[in-house]
Amino acid sequence: MARLTRAETQERTRANVLAAARGEFAANGFRAARIDAIAERAELTRGAVYSNFPGKRALYFAVLADLAERPPAPGGPAPQPGRTAAEALGSLARAWATRLAPEGQDIATARLGVDLIPEIVADERLRPPFLQLQKLNALLVALALEGVRPYEAVPGAPPRRAVRLAETVLTTLHGASRMAAAAPGFIEPFDVVSACEQLAGLDLSDWWAPPTTALPARLVDEPWAPPGARDLVRGGPALLTGDGVVAVLGLHRLSAVEEAVRATPPGTPVTAVLVTGEPGELAPLARLIVAELSACLREAFPRSSWPRLQVVCDASGALAAAAGVSAVDDTTESAVLIDAGRVRSRAEGPAACHAVSVSVSASVAQPTAG
Repeated sequence: MARLTRAETQERTRANVLAAARGEFAANGFRAARIDAIAERAELTRGAVYSNFPGKRALYFAVLADLAERPPAPGGPAPQPGRTAAEALGSLARAWATRLAPEGQDIATARLGVDLIPEIVADERLRPPFLQLQKLNALLVALALEGVRPYEAVPGAPPRRAVRLAETVLTTLHGASRMAAAAPGFIEPFDVVSACEQLAGLDLSDWWAPPTTALPARLVDEPWAPPGARDLVRGGPALLTGDGVVAVLGLHRLSAVEEAVRATPPGTPVTAVLVTGEPGELAPLARLIVAELSACLREAFPRSSWPRLQVVCDASGALAAAAGVSAVDDTTESAVLIDAGRVRSRAEGPAACHAVSVSVSASVAQPTAG
């Protein structure tokens, strides 16, 4: 048998730790789980666990992220995407409820995530990134909704959007999840599905307001050689070699990506590269929050209405470095325009996404990644 490389050995060790942690968290819950018990389950030392994960909470987030990114189990009826906004929101709620307790999964494993929100509530440091991740999720749902129900442009008026409606839907779904965890049997899943379908009829007078001040992007001519990455929205390889806008955003600045989506011509690919100063703990949290929602979104909406926005979690900073951002933290905001395989313009700081996006020529637009 060929000897494993160092990277393969590290990956196998990490997988063993994740499997052991999943079993420990399912059996005892996050609070009562112990790193020593996880190490014993994995047949490793305590030090080996800490060499892969900085702490128990980081390991907990990684376990949940790993589960969220797994493809659905084969078999069973194929999900039916909604053809209208109401049908799509009902399908989204149905997919959300199904993922809370997938068929064939024991109750303990299905309820692994019940300690997630209490952990976030208990630590003020986690709340800003969690808020921004939810803002990003609301944008993803809104873009999908706008795909099945485009808003007509009103001459002289700012463009309408569905972000506030999407925020209301996510609030409903998260509230249902919390009630299902705290009072099992109280919530009737069909009622949640019906409620989300009815929300499609809300008119919240939601308009997009672009930044009032933004420095123009700088014209540059730099190489673009991105590493491979995973698109959390589609659950597969990110398409990074074509033209479009790449926004490198810290976890406190994620809502800025909407500036890129709204300012670029229709069809222009936009990629949000998520970076953080604490990748050991916050990167798996980001993967979890976006992947969990995106898995439901892919079931609920037809492929033709999936957002043109790609989302990549760049824990190592390699993709950010390829975009010319060598140092990152949770307040990073930088954007570049890719054209013909080169970086053609860039901007940093507040409104960077808008500055780069308004410089995009209509000729850059290309079919959505899908």
